Amino acid sequence: MRKRLHISFFRCNFGVNKTKITAFTMDKPTPMTMKDIARALGVSVATVSRALSDSPSISKERRQKIQQFAAEHNYYPNEIAGQLRNSRKSPIKVIGVIVPQFLHYYFASVLTGIEQAASQRGYTIIVAQSHEQYERERKICESFHQGRVCGVIVSQAKDTMQYDHFERLIDQGVPLVFYDRICAAINANRVVVDDYMGTYRAVTYLIERGCRRIAYYGTNMNMEIGINRYNGYKDALYKNGLKPDESLVLLCDTRDEAERITPQLLGRKDRPDAIFAVNDETAVACLHVAKRMGLQVPDDLSICGFTNSEQAQACDPMLTTVEQRGIEVGEQAVDVLVGLVEGRLPMDHAEKRVVKTRLIVRGTTK
Repeated sequence: MRKRLHISFFRCNFGVNKTKITAFTMDKPTPMTMKDIARALGVSVATVSRALSDSPSISKERRQKIQQFAAEHNYYPNEIAGQLRNSRKSPIKVIGVIVPQFLHYYFASVLTGIEQAASQRGYTIIVAQSHEQYERERKICESFHQGRVCGVIVSQAKDTMQYDHFERLIDQGVPLVFYDRICAAINANRVVVDDYMGTYRAVTYLIERGCRRIAYYGTNMNMEIGINRYNGYKDALYKNGLKPDESLVLLCDTRDEAERITPQLLGRKDRPDAIFAVNDETAVACLHVAKRMGLQVPDDLSICGFTNSEQAQACDPMLTTVEQRGIEVGEQAVDVLVGLVEGRLPMDHAEKRVVKTRLIVRGTTK
């Protein structure tokens, strides 16, 4: 019997906290951060953090200088995060989680891993959905920063091109861990799957099974996940003596987009003999289009996805796909965050973990 995921979802009522949230961007100045203090005094952020926590590893004179500067410039640390890192008795154990989409199978599986791992450690989670929107993501971060959480686990939205909201959390000493979609512009903690090798092995397998014109359905290249998977695709072709055809490289990572563009692609005289899709949802949509057009899968067209979702086994034929291990990603993200919060991992070091993928071969490939 399949386990059900029980999570109390958090709706950010930004209207209730409107005054607090707009303080970052309107009349009130942006609060001073540890990075500001470090820059002004010519020291590292780690030194500022230790001095403000009165660590004996910093000289008394330097501690007093940093603490005095912070007091004079109205620096206010994140209370809950600070208390949790420095208290082993009865800390507030609430983790904020930002998900691009609740309905996406992979993100749901990551949430399962996060909830299970957090519960085992005595933590609870508050979950908010960004709906793939930068502005909503920014507001969620600001709301979390008001003292609701001891740390944040996040997969960034597709249209996020500015990262000030993430940097603010880090500067204020709030532990931050990215999963799946990471912010490459920030040297932050992250847990990802081996996107490059997962794609490389899948495309190599298609080539080994006789495919020569392999189309690539990818996601935005402004995200590292998009770059890594495209590079895995491209390198697999080069490694096997094939030259990439840019007309077969398409920006398509949703079912609707796949339904729209696949008929034209498969209607070409030089149509591809295989499609590698960046997720299962897109791959299954390609399968449905191919069958409607009278193509035989996998004889006329091989298809490979990336996730190993429930859809992969619910279609006919069942989908060959790269297993993404979302539950393990969620568990690892919690392990990193709790390690930061409880002091087992240093705040001035970016922990980077990679979860291995594996190719699941089913009926959509030869």
